[in-house]
Amino acid sequence: MHRATLTGWLGRMSVAFAGIAFACAAHAAPVLSSFQGDVRTSTDGSPAQAATANEQLAPGTVVTTGADARAVIKFDDGQIVVLDQFTNFRLAQFRYDAARPETGLVGLDLLKGALRAITGLIGRSNHAAFALRVPQATIGVRGTDFMVALVNPAFVSVLDGSVAATNNAGTAVFGSGSLGSISSVDALGMALPGQALPAAAASAFSRLTSVPGLAVGGPAGGAGAGGTAEASGGTSMGAIAAGVIGAALIGAAAGGGGGGSSTTNH
Repeated sequence: MHRATLTGWLGRMSVAFAGIAFACAAHAAPVLSSFQGDVRTSTDGSPAQAATANEQLAPGTVVTTGADARAVIKFDDGQIVVLDQFTNFRLAQFRYDAARPETGLVGLDLLKGALRAITGLIGRSNHAAFALRVPQATIGVRGTDFMVALVNPAFVSVLDGSVAATNNAGTAVFGSGSLGSISSVDALGMALPGQALPAAAASAFSRLTSVPGLAVGGPAGGAGAGGTAEASGGTSMGAIAAGVIGAALIGAAAGGGGGGSSTTNH
């Protein structure tokens, strides 16, 4: 009787620990892997605080970079986001289960400035699970390494893969090696010749492509950005319905891929 009771107790404990392990895998938090210069973080409207090495970013966290600053954020699924100087970025949502990456979700907001994003397992497994929102559109990916600069309008540079920018006017798809611009939420994104890129956007893209330790088309072994020591990090989940809806909306459009650009009106 005692042995049976002990066996049952051990069985229940095993199930409990398995549940805890699963929850941790699915609800960990992205990490501010490295940074240089004046980088600050705030959550839920709280006053911004100086960033710290290996800081975990909970859903709702806003990361702000100052002059000549840069920040590298790493996600458990291999996704990397690099923030340029004078940038405001918000982590809206991140959920990841290593056993089922296609069930994950990524919701990001670029409020000001410029960033580079390299798709992780979530975006590669399920294009509809990734959404980067900017004032002019919602951007989805297909196995992508791309950059966005908000210089009114928004400018997009695709280094690898393709992105789909969806707003009230429809969806514009930009392929590998292409540049695009989105002037407003009511204007369809348009392809852009390199010489038409304004100096502010060109400078931001130049800085973001020169970050060491990043590989075009996917994350490298490290994403060092000089300054603070790198960290390994976990994940965290945030529930934001708008992010999920936005990701689902642009994911279908992002499935088209291909080089160059194309547009679809509503």
